[in-house]
Amino acid sequence: MAVKPVPAGKRRYRMTVAYDGTQYSGWQVQPHRKTVQWELERVILALTGESVRVDSSGRTDAGVHARGQVVHFDLAATPVLRRFRQGCNALLADDIRVLVVRRAPPGFHSRISAAGKEYRYFIWNGEIMPPFLRHYRAHVRKPLNVKAMRKAASLLVGKNDFAAFSANPHREVNGTVRHLRALKVARRGAEVSIVARGDGFLYKMVRSLAGFLIRVGTGEVEPEVGKTILHSRIRTARVPTAPPQGLFLWRVWY
Repeated sequence: MAVKPVPAGKRRYRMTVAYDGTQYSGWQVQPHRKTVQWELERVILALTGESVRVDSSGRTDAGVHARGQVVHFDLAATPVLRRFRQGCNALLADDIRVLVVRRAPPGFHSRISAAGKEYRYFIWNGEIMPPFLRHYRAHVRKPLNVKAMRKAASLLVGKNDFAAFSANPHREVNGTVRHLRALKVARRGAEVSIVARGDGFLYKMVRSLAGFLIRVGTGEVEPEVGKTILHSRIRTARVPTAPPQGLFLWRVWY
């Protein structure tokens, strides 16, 4: 997909942003809704007087967090970047932070130029959820068999058609084949983490992978069923969408 040229008289900028998605209706601007994109566009307008479109590496859903979201936008102004970052953070709520701002080449696009992404999904596997983690962990009370989850995860790694792990495969303009380079499961005390790395992800694909692995961990589904689900290309109840609270966009590679 071609990157649209930078408008005459403007320069392209790239930002890395972290946010707590608890209070937001996701990334994308929506009428009468509080979103991360709207907040960033609002503060850039306040600082520069320019109404800009801030494009991201990928949209996050309501309640989903980001540690390393990458965005780009075009400005006619030439701000001092350190001061511009400070100004953004001064105007933003405490749950959004601009970490890095830099000039980007004209051909850079936060989504199209991305070579890969890493998401992490966190589960609290215990009877009682610590209240201060309730927005950042999915709560699973039943004991999870991490060994079975790892086996199931290993069978999903590779270049496959992940239509059965998309919440809406028909909306995928570029098809449903993705290269899942790694899918790892680890436990540390009551916390179970799932790390997914790939060249790209379908709509709610990571939460679907997490939902399936949780089903495997509780013994409701056998690990080998994942391959059957992949080949079927049909979404079923065996692949629930895990809650948004546990999901973080961790890193984007270029």
